[in-house]
Amino acid sequence: MNTNFAKKSIRFLFAAIVIAISVIFTVFASGETVAQEPMSFVGTIWAMFPPVIAILLALITKEVYSSLFIGILAGGLLACNFNVVNTVDTIVQKGLIAAVSDNAGIFVFLVILGILVALISKTGASAAFGRWAQKNVKSRSGAQLSTFGLGVLIFIDDYFNCLTVGSVMLPVTDTHKVSRAKLAYIIDATAAPICMIAPISSWAAAVSGYVDSEKYSGLEVFIRAIPYNFYSLLTLIFVIAIVVMKLDFGPMKTHEVNALEKGDLFTTGESTNKLEDALEENHKGKVLDLVLPVIVLIIVCVFSLIYVGGFFGTDIWGGTDYKGDFIGAFGNTDATVGLPLGSLVALIVTIVYMLCRRVISFKEAMNCIPKGFNAMVPAITILTFATALKNMTTGELNAAGFFEEAMKGSAGSLGAFLPAIIFIVASFLAFSTGTSWGTFGILIPIVTVLPGLPEELLFICISAALAGSVCGDHCSPISDTTIMSSAGAQCDHVNHVNTQLPYSITVAAVSFVSYIIAGFVQNVLIALPVAIVLMIAVLFGIKALTKKKAQ
Repeated sequence: MNTNFAKKSIRFLFAAIVIAISVIFTVFASGETVAQEPMSFVGTIWAMFPPVIAILLALITKEVYSSLFIGILAGGLLACNFNVVNTVDTIVQKGLIAAVSDNAGIFVFLVILGILVALISKTGASAAFGRWAQKNVKSRSGAQLSTFGLGVLIFIDDYFNCLTVGSVMLPVTDTHKVSRAKLAYIIDATAAPICMIAPISSWAAAVSGYVDSEKYSGLEVFIRAIPYNFYSLLTLIFVIAIVVMKLDFGPMKTHEVNALEKGDLFTTGESTNKLEDALEENHKGKVLDLVLPVIVLIIVCVFSLIYVGGFFGTDIWGGTDYKGDFIGAFGNTDATVGLPLGSLVALIVTIVYMLCRRVISFKEAMNCIPKGFNAMVPAITILTFATALKNMTTGELNAAGFFEEAMKGSAGSLGAFLPAIIFIVASFLAFSTGTSWGTFGILIPIVTVLPGLPEELLFICISAALAGSVCGDHCSPISDTTIMSSAGAQCDHVNHVNTQLPYSITVAAVSFVSYIIAGFVQNVLIALPVAIVLMIAVLFGIKALTKKKAQ
């Protein structure tokens, strides 16, 4: 009780301080005796204050909504020089309304996925798939490796990965008492990291678009950077290793012990999403009723993505014709349009299929629509607040400008340490802003024009920017991919962040050392094997330490 009171006190105290400071600044700013211009926080280190305070509050209080809102409020106040009226206007228009507009397509995709999950559960297919998994997936390790394998296979888009893998694998991991926090981590670890090393993905297309080089094509740069993308590659190795070694540490260990010994999959005693609370005992449901909708969803979404990109002729925006060019169309697509379009078609096909199978009635199918929407409200709310905070940080306070100037001023003197420094800068920027695309969008143009870089070091630096972007995105509570992973696993968001951080930081530390080595040797045949050996050695060291503490 005292702990909860202390956490609430921290939130209210900080909010009161922010409001008090804003009133004071407003009074002084409006006074006629003040001769100088009000201080500008735009493009300075202060631009990082709102996301940092929001993240710290979320980790301390374990409550994400008020923490994000306080971050948004702080960002608005700084952007408007503590003018209260302008702050409210900025928060509403450029923060919240713009966030809803930016994410409208993803919201539609989320809701449709929620409806699909509700439909599949109503037919009894989820329960049937759980029974099938109990017979065919023999162990907890098998359930986790199956989740990992499906995540690797769905490399097209990270949003699509997070929600699809979660929907399919929940019955499997629940059957084998895998905690929701562990499921969320595996989903997150095979979302952005796998997309960042897949040449055919929305991420490859985004990276290619930011490369401005007369000597290399964007796709060539992306492919040549893959072997040096230590964070993404080592994350995949890390997941396999901890599953095979049965190694868990930090807060994740508590969640896994509670799931295995007490049957408590959430540790907190409740989930964010209530769809799983009552798996329907509809004995008409079969495993096919789950597998077929997922297959249809994947196929239709891939087709809709390349359709939006112009694979079948001039793209829907009236731009370039990529007819017959799969890679070109994928590079030109817009996932916020393609995914809602594909999922809507898949939803209609699924409803028709289930009605023809007579596993549910039309009325029951329609009742799943509000149920699916309600299930996704927490994810939509967090995503809206996180995007609004991102708008305050990168849009209104121009955090990108601050980092750009800092990088340009110091990059030339760093030499072989440059990749490691770029990795750290990218990680911090992505962690603070919650966007990997925005981070490498800032850093790649800077790296590609740095003078005097040897060719191999150039690709190492580009890869460091990409790896750091994924790392920060992976760790950040305000990252859309982190939020989607929580939604896909139906896991409390703060629980997911707390349990994931020690794992992500471990891989980041090994990646940092690996970039120092790579900067000096500049040979992937040496640097990559050394990085892998270091990662495995660190895990064996952690296992030895945890065993020693347990004795």
